[in-house]
Amino acid sequence: MIEVKELSKFYGPRPAIDRLNFSIQPGEIVGFLGPNGAGKSTTMKIVTGFMPATSGTVTVAGFDVFEQSLQVKRNVGYLPETPPLYFEMIVEDFLKFAAKLHDVPASQLKAKVDSALERTGLTQVRKRIIGNLSKGYKQRVGIAQALVHDPKVLILDEPTVGLDPAQIIEIRELIKSLAGQHTVILSSHILQEVTATCQRIIVISKGKIVAQDTIERLTTQINQGVIYGLTVKATETQGIEAIRALKSVAHVDVSGNKLLVALHPDQASERDQIIQAAVNAKMGVLDFALERRSLEEVFLELTHEQSNGVAS
Repeated sequence: MIEVKELSKFYGPRPAIDRLNFSIQPGEIVGFLGPNGAGKSTTMKIVTGFMPATSGTVTVAGFDVFEQSLQVKRNVGYLPETPPLYFEMIVEDFLKFAAKLHDVPASQLKAKVDSALERTGLTQVRKRIIGNLSKGYKQRVGIAQALVHDPKVLILDEPTVGLDPAQIIEIRELIKSLAGQHTVILSSHILQEVTATCQRIIVISKGKIVAQDTIERLTTQINQGVIYGLTVKATETQGIEAIRALKSVAHVDVSGNKLLVALHPDQASERDQIIQAAVNAKMGVLDFALERRSLEEVFLELTHEQSNGVAS
């Protein structure tokens, strides 16, 4: 449904995105995840045909974004980070206007608007002025205008920014209900947002894709080795270096009086050597246990590696 190959966008010598490659299958809900400034919005604008690229190719529903932009826009519904709303308009009239912009035939106009209102939970406010609605309902109107022409692809850029917890849950449930009917890209800098809504995630940092897979597989990818937490009375330099020198140890991170010791995947049985090295250095072992890292730590590890020039 969506194919992106070697996509780059430069502003002078600075790359906003650099040689992105990814594909999204029909009916998938995919999270485009990255910190602020990573290049998410730039990518979304290029995929929807609102911004030219410096190089690379993008096809949506079989159409080339750069050569067949009109056909692409007919197949795409787009919600920018700031919803494109006319606050003085009535909800129903605004959706009719949006449908006409997408060349919805007059004979289908009412049915398409009614469907968009129903699917986004706006039926009861269809006669209300948009400017008088709550932020949550305004966001629903933004999604409705992206849905009104029944596109094959939906691009949602930070769809829950600024909403309260109850509104966030409502919008998440709305997005999940679209699975299978539409191909959805949801852009966000919030990990919980994509894990609560999406089937697969693409992680971007500093304009480069650093990982893309299901959440479960990404967690496994980062935790290929075994990690132990070693809490000691004193972090003696001699002891730390002795642990690092062990053949079974991949790397050691020190935080206060705790050491995170990562073993190579095939060396998990050598954990006793870590304790012995600490005891020999008189570090005073207080606790030694297997560590389980959260998804937040997985995300930070991926983006941290990219900031140090190591991309997955």
